[in-house]
Amino acid sequence: MTGRRNDGRPGGPPRSGFRPGFRSGGRPGGSGPRPESGGPDGAAVLYGWHPVVQALGNAERGLHRLLATENAAARLTEEFGDALRIAPELVRPSEIGRLLGPDAVHQGLYLEAEPLPAPGLDDLPADALLLALDQITDPHNVGAIVRTAAAFGVAGIVTTVRHAPGATGVLAKSASGGLEHVPFVTVRNLAEALIELGERGYTRIGLDSDAPASLDTLTVARPLVIVLGAEGKGLRERTRTCCDLLARIPFSGAIRSLNVSNAAAITLYALGRPPAGTAAGYGAETKIRPPDSGDGLGKSSTLP
Repeated sequence: MTGRRNDGRPGGPPRSGFRPGFRSGGRPGGSGPRPESGGPDGAAVLYGWHPVVQALGNAERGLHRLLATENAAARLTEEFGDALRIAPELVRPSEIGRLLGPDAVHQGLYLEAEPLPAPGLDDLPADALLLALDQITDPHNVGAIVRTAAAFGVAGIVTTVRHAPGATGVLAKSASGGLEHVPFVTVRNLAEALIELGERGYTRIGLDSDAPASLDTLTVARPLVIVLGAEGKGLRERTRTCCDLLARIPFSGAIRSLNVSNAAAITLYALGRPPAGTAAGYGAETKIRPPDSGDGLGKSSTLP
């Protein structure tokens, strides 16, 4: 069987936070946060069971070509039945391996698909929980962050056109299907985007291992953006000045640093839960109010 492009859009609710098919907010003239290159004509390359299955079930994904081994094709039939949107080409595992390289764990599935629509800041929910990535370039880390973000209901991940990996290949595999649920919001300048978010009422919390405030002392309201820096160098100085508050993870053991994707998971658990109206279970509270000046820099106050 030949794999044809299939842009059918079966029913189902669109992802929250932006309008179906709306492609503004990304690279000018482009359709997403970063070109999901790797396949022909700039198509996104996805491989592995979870990334491919989630993409096949996402009505916002246009599909170009699907390669599958006999066993993987049988699993897809069990998963989708007659609702499978594209007919797979049956191939040997070695044929997919030649396309991806010897180290790719493809599980018998390879998909070339359209990049996803990218929302702009205007398209996000009023009570959005966001992540912002400050020059985190490792695709494994970014993919793991996307997976965690999907688990905690993050509405979008703010990243820059430069100094960010493409949403394809290794990143997509590490995200384990999370790309279909958490869109990237791509900006040219992260500091300017954080200032704009502050003017829109977002609380901006930067994660910093040397910060005086501890995550377990904070209560924050949405909309909220959590800002993460690259391992080693952390947040850039300009990024730090655009945060309302810097906070640290309260470590108690001998190792006092974590992989950035693990740090993201802990921070989202600590700050990303829906507000319950009380601060039960927390220590002394640090309450943060939105910015009160036009420079986008907020104020914070510690309450006993």
